[in-house]
Amino acid sequence: MTRRGARLALHLVTDDRLPFDRLLEVVDAAVGAGVDVVQLRAKSVTAREMLRQARALSDVIDRRCLLLVNDRVDVAVAAQDAGARVDGVHLGQSDLPPETARRLLGSKAVIGWTANSAEHRAAARLPRDGTIDYLGVGVIRPTSTKPDHPPALGVEGFAAFAAGADLPCIAIGGVTESDVAALRDCGAAGVAVVSAICGADDPAAAARALRSAADATSLEGVAQ
Repeated sequence: MTRRGARLALHLVTDDRLPFDRLLEVVDAAVGAGVDVVQLRAKSVTAREMLRQARALSDVIDRRCLLLVNDRVDVAVAAQDAGARVDGVHLGQSDLPPETARRLLGSKAVIGWTANSAEHRAAARLPRDGTIDYLGVGVIRPTSTKPDHPPALGVEGFAAFAAGADLPCIAIGGVTESDVAALRDCGAAGVAVVSAICGADDPAAAARALRSAADATSLEGVAQ
């Protein structure tokens, strides 16, 4: 868990290739099956539409897990202002600085930061007074959901990165159920998936299988 008490073992990142009504069904099923975090990622829509989606997801999730907004601190703030339960943000290297997000969202927000190089890892070590809760590290394997991704790390590359990190590391990018044990054993505090749930014929079953893998004792020990 993070210092704010949030469990981060299993993240579902939304797939904006799905019709939004279908996405709501997938999220509802996955949250019911044990997902810890839903991250709204919608890079091709306007801020107003992303706000609408955040509010709709908040209603569907109904406090059963965390809801984070990808990239857009402004949308997270606007959703909170509209009464939605948005718990934080996940930021990329080109987004607003984590320190700014922390000031705008407050001490209880969960803030993740994408990191996939030694330079990113070093930046995350700077004195940040608990600004960042976790690092999203990847991609593990090539993935069609992010065609401009950096070179794939693989499990061994992830292990080397996580070994030198001071923050919990969440593995993302092409992760499947069969990867969870290996990632867990090399230091992952959790995994984040898109297609493994959003592309499944039975999203609830897929989420349950990932939940079972993520519940292994050693993963719980790393995530404290």
